[in-house]
Amino acid sequence: MIWSGLTRKTRLVFTIFLLLVFIVVIALQELSAREPQLVQKESNYAIHTRQNFNKPSFYPVAQIPSTKLYKPVDDWVGRLILPTKQQLQDGLDWVWMEVQYAPPTAQNLVGQIVRLEWKKNKDLLTKVKAVTRDVNFTSEVIKSQQQGNIHPFRLNQVHQVGILRSLAGANPNDDTIVALDANTIINANADKFSILQIEREPVLATGRFYGLVKIIQPIKSSNKSLSSTKDKQDSDYFSVQHYNPNSNKFDGVQETIRIPQQVIDTRDFAPSSSQEIEKSPAGEDGWYIYGAKDANAVFTVSALAPRSLFQIQPRQILTGEELGLNYIQEVNWQNSEKDKGKFNTALLKPVETSISKWQQGDKAIVLHLFGGIGGRKAEPIGVPNTITGHFAFGIAEVVRDEFTNELRFETKYHQIYAHNPDGIIAGTHTWADYMGNLQRGWLATRPVSDILIKFDPVTQDYNFDGIKLSPLDEFQQQLQVTMARYRVGDGTGGAMVSPGTSCVQDSSQALYAAIMAIKNQVAKTPQIQTWVRKNPNHPQTLRFQQLVELGKSLEQQLAPLGIVRADWQSQAGVLAGTGIGKTTKPFQDGSIWAGLTTWRTIMPRQVHDDLAAIFLKHGATLQVLRTNQVGGWQSNITPLAPTVFLGQMKIPFTNIAPLPIILNRFLASLVIPTQQDWLILVLLLIIYSIIALPYGWKLGFLRLQFWSVSWIDQCLLTLRCLFAPAIIEELIFRVILLPHPSEITNWLRWSLWAIVSLVLFVLYHPLNAKTFFKAGNPTFLNRVFLTLTLWLGIICTVAYTLTGSFWVIVLIHWVVVVVWLIVFGGITKLDNNQKINKAQT
Repeated sequence: MIWSGLTRKTRLVFTIFLLLVFIVVIALQELSAREPQLVQKESNYAIHTRQNFNKPSFYPVAQIPSTKLYKPVDDWVGRLILPTKQQLQDGLDWVWMEVQYAPPTAQNLVGQIVRLEWKKNKDLLTKVKAVTRDVNFTSEVIKSQQQGNIHPFRLNQVHQVGILRSLAGANPNDDTIVALDANTIINANADKFSILQIEREPVLATGRFYGLVKIIQPIKSSNKSLSSTKDKQDSDYFSVQHYNPNSNKFDGVQETIRIPQQVIDTRDFAPSSSQEIEKSPAGEDGWYIYGAKDANAVFTVSALAPRSLFQIQPRQILTGEELGLNYIQEVNWQNSEKDKGKFNTALLKPVETSISKWQQGDKAIVLHLFGGIGGRKAEPIGVPNTITGHFAFGIAEVVRDEFTNELRFETKYHQIYAHNPDGIIAGTHTWADYMGNLQRGWLATRPVSDILIKFDPVTQDYNFDGIKLSPLDEFQQQLQVTMARYRVGDGTGGAMVSPGTSCVQDSSQALYAAIMAIKNQVAKTPQIQTWVRKNPNHPQTLRFQQLVELGKSLEQQLAPLGIVRADWQSQAGVLAGTGIGKTTKPFQDGSIWAGLTTWRTIMPRQVHDDLAAIFLKHGATLQVLRTNQVGGWQSNITPLAPTVFLGQMKIPFTNIAPLPIILNRFLASLVIPTQQDWLILVLLLIIYSIIALPYGWKLGFLRLQFWSVSWIDQCLLTLRCLFAPAIIEELIFRVILLPHPSEITNWLRWSLWAIVSLVLFVLYHPLNAKTFFKAGNPTFLNRVFLTLTLWLGIICTVAYTLTGSFWVIVLIHWVVVVVWLIVFGGITKLDNNQKINKAQT
């Protein structure tokens, strides 16, 4: 038997190797980026919507705040209303909307119920059709609903649910507030009701109006002017000073506003707090307050946003790729618990000349990541020693502030979000709705990192003699397709988590689909290729070449093993829902194998950091916005930084988590060799032969001496050598000790590690011969053998650096050892050593 022929050391190391593989499989099965899943029967959404200030009816549409102090959040604001069961049978994608704010030319519609539908555009309607699904709840979804998660039960057993109806029916109540842009068309030909036609998916919003204020102090309950308001709480009412555009200071109108104290929910703490909010460091430059007036004409806040966070000027500027990468991977999340209540902004520039000033209209891709909740009332940890967090993409735009006239960032998130207890809907959210919302936002309870990526090759459009190309639009379309699928769970009623499907995996899938769509469009349009060839030095061509190079790096990130998942290929074939391909029905693979082939996209922290690093290496400028439970103070919770798998298991007194490093290096090394990698393998074997054969032959160490045994024994020896030494030694001395080529940021540091690994590799052999593998003594102590071992280590190190493939270096090592043993007398030497050692004992 092969096993009985192995030495005790080899058996031990082989067992460790199998254990590592087992850990990988278990990790892929257990890991997935998911929002914390609660088991309580009552949802947080149900608890909070019982509070009157969280109900849309609490805010009469007739109560309009002063236009000098407040601005509307968008051109149109409304509350979506799901059609009746009978109306839903028509299979069309329209909903009702209560108009809460309208442009000056449509003020007659405020307070009215109108029909919201899509514009009669063929391409637009085709995209809507591509994500339209019949909804039928599965038993798994019903069980999830009983555990307190919010699923669209009003859409259960409804045929042909489209984008608008999946938004309106996402939550149990008709309380979804949306914003519509200026391209909304009013159909005045309707007899019984007005019709609004749109061409873009409504944006989930909070509040109808917003203002810019400085919170001065809370107003105590003894204040007589507020005594008539029976729902008042001691800390609910605050005196604020509005921003004065004439003085550029907060010395404008003084007003009393209400910041409702949210109740404690199933997590045993409130989603936000107004306690000591006037002392928050984040509010030094004022707060944007979002909301509306209640029946008593008191402006009641539904969302908060710190002005300082969105200002163009950062608090820190770091120049240089190495400093930028270190900030992304290490500094960004340091001291999260100590910095509770604080925020920071940092600008990362790869080179000194790389930055151009932010200008009005500039856009940036947003990488969003939130962490965990610790403290006395910490949330449960789903994966041991791991804070998974949540990842999403977004788009930020530089706009002119309506109050200060300064430039600032305005962020919208494209949240691919699984069904959850809070009623957070998969869709496009304003920053105020997703982060600042007092009922369900994460500003007050989680640490958050938003990295804004300014990279013109992605964010600027292309025009090749009339043929237009927009990477950013394509990306947003793919995200909208996935968000619509998530809202109805592809017809099952629930977006569930598996090793291959999760919020972060499917966000990454949307990015991959966008890359493929751009590649296909260029490949199928000869005019673009002709234009690029004719204008090689045109700025647009140079930008396009940068886009192509970035696409290659992103493909390697999203499909690290070189294998593209079948479901990703299927989704990429339906370009942004246009129906191109044999079917528009998406195919999802939640298997462990699917997760393994896209392992770099399993953990939110890894995707966030890796994508930021890729963009930085390609010359992008990054602005990092970091918050740590900002707003009112809650002493029972603390911010926890998100981690990779087992990232909380650190070496004492250091910030180093060894297990994730080892696991990442092992998985990264499993990449399938390309044709170029095989050529490198052959070339390096030839180079090693040219060095080793003359040297070993000259010194008498190598001699042609074939091992004359049966072919079965030769095959068994060959198979044994594959595991030991080839796989075991390459796993330890190259894969584990050396940073994977994709990780290399400092070649000097990497070179030092390469020297250390080579020294250990050489020293291991005589040590092994003296301890576990007695047959290696004295051959493994021979100067010629050690020199050839050193050269083998150098060749394998070079091969690993060039290919990053475990299989390449294993094959090189395997071939060299087998040839030495069977052809050049190696097995005879070891057998003789073993006989001598036995005779001596």
